[in-house]
Amino acid sequence: MASLHVGNLGEFLREQRRSAQLSLRQLADAAGVSNPYLSQIERGLRKPSAEILQQLARALRISAETLYVRAGILDEKEQAGLEVRSAILADTSINEQQKQVLLQIYGSFRKENGHTDDASGPEAEDAPSTDAKPQTP
Repeated sequence: MASLHVGNLGEFLREQRRSAQLSLRQLADAAGVSNPYLSQIERGLRKPSAEILQQLARALRISAETLYVRAGILDEKEQAGLEVRSAILADTSINEQQKQVLLQIYGSFRKENGHTDDASGPEAEDAPSTDAKPQTP
């Protein structure tokens, strides 16, 4: 069977699996996929769906976006924006209103610099105006 062009996704998955000290069978079980299917992905014979990539990322404890880029589903520039957005949303030291303001500012900077993809996400649309003074808790 000819190898599909999926970048170096299979090699990358194999490296990540080995780094995590997991056997093929262990990763397949943790990700909820069959052992033969995972083997075919690693050898470049199958191109997994975004859902399967997400399951694999969760099992490997890595970013799903990283796998999406490797699989050609997501552009690297989009990944950078998503990582920033994820970091802001995951920060427990700021409240929800502050997160939304940061997302809105980040999105406006990206737009100003010519990025048409809005990596700040739909949540930023509901954020309060940056002209308003933030309330202190």
